[in-house]
Amino acid sequence: MLDRLIDQLCRVFAFLMVVALALMVVMVFGNVVLRYGFNSGITVSEELSRWLFVWMTFLGSVVALRHHGHLGTDTLVSRLPVLGKKICLGATHLLMLYLCWLMGQGGWQQTMINRTTTSAVMEASMAWFYASGVVFAVLAGIIIASEFWKLVTGQLADDQLIGIVESEEEVADDARASTEARPA
Repeated sequence: MLDRLIDQLCRVFAFLMVVALALMVVMVFGNVVLRYGFNSGITVSEELSRWLFVWMTFLGSVVALRHHGHLGTDTLVSRLPVLGKKICLGATHLLMLYLCWLMGQGGWQQTMINRTTTSAVMEASMAWFYASGVVFAVLAGIIIASEFWKLVTGQLADDQLIGIVESEEEVADDARASTEARPA
């Protein structure tokens, strides 16, 4: 149930990232054309593009975390016996949960500090900018805790004990396979 909800949320995030990227391209390209061609510009485009980029980065990190899309090295862990792999995976999950706690706490403090501060051009509350870190920390924490629970309860297969992938092609193949395996 939780896995299904997380997968649906990741699909929504993927769509939002596409929209954000398209908006950034249109705004920045339009601003360049307006500046060089007409000696004017859209003032809000630079600031809004920066905000969209930050949100897109954090949402993309959640999606990559869900699909084990972050690159890493498994030289040592791949040579360990199954118990060693489980211990290493559990330790990394606990460390990542702690980092999510720190990120969430820091993001929340920045959000609260900046809730009355407005951005220079859009005059929007800067809390919306810093809330991206809180959203990431909470969602990443849920994903990591879910996977840690699967590890502790023995629901992970031996081939799932290494939490990284070797290449970006493997990420694309895994995402495509999980989409095709789901019933309509």
